Amino acid sequence: MSATILVVEDEEHILKSLCMVLEDEGYTVYKASTLKQGTIEAATRKPYLVVLDLGLPDGDGIFLIKELRNYSLVPIIVLSARSNEEQKVLALDSGADDYVTKPFGISELLVRIRVQLRRQTLLKEQNDSSIVHLGTNVTVDTKKLLVTKNGQDLHLTKIEMRLLLVMISESNKVLTQRYLMQRVWGAEYVEHPHYLRIYMGRLRSKIEDDPSAPTILITETGVGYRLVIS
Repeated sequence: MSATILVVEDEEHILKSLCMVLEDEGYTVYKASTLKQGTIEAATRKPYLVVLDLGLPDGDGIFLIKELRNYSLVPIIVLSARSNEEQKVLALDSGADDYVTKPFGISELLVRIRVQLRRQTLLKEQNDSSIVHLGTNVTVDTKKLLVTKNGQDLHLTKIEMRLLLVMISESNKVLTQRYLMQRVWGAEYVEHPHYLRIYMGRLRSKIEDDPSAPTILITETGVGYRLVIS
């Protein structure tokens, strides 16, 4: 059975072409052009993934993100002409998993979709196993709190381990600085993102082969970070 994708987009030519491409890729596609219709389709169709425009004729797509997060962890990829960092952060803090700015390349969007669908599979596998592999030579036992690189134990501080575990739990998802500060340090530290930069640098120095060109802990400029599990 193919994965089902809901596309909520009010620009008819984008909606039509995107649905056509996704169907050619083998996905089952449902569509909506308004916030109200998208809310109904998301609840009744229970898609594997949602592609969502924010500027809808009857409301803001942020509402649908928050509504979905009340009952579902379905991956949400925002597809929007809003390109400023504040809008990206708002969408991601509201519960979106990724953000693609219009105009966009269809190949890039398809990659983002595949990444999010793989993430769902990985999350299910992680629920059945405590062992997570990062890159080609790092292994994390999330139950025993052990990290090895090339078979050698790595010493991580409590903060470094907590940061790594939070990012593993939401791998391949863009996590805002504010969200990570809340999860790792607590709400009272959200206005001190320099802590995050310091510990992210330390963590990279331990698990990345080349900390100056990371392939596991990726910076999303102006927004936050993403832990990549391929």
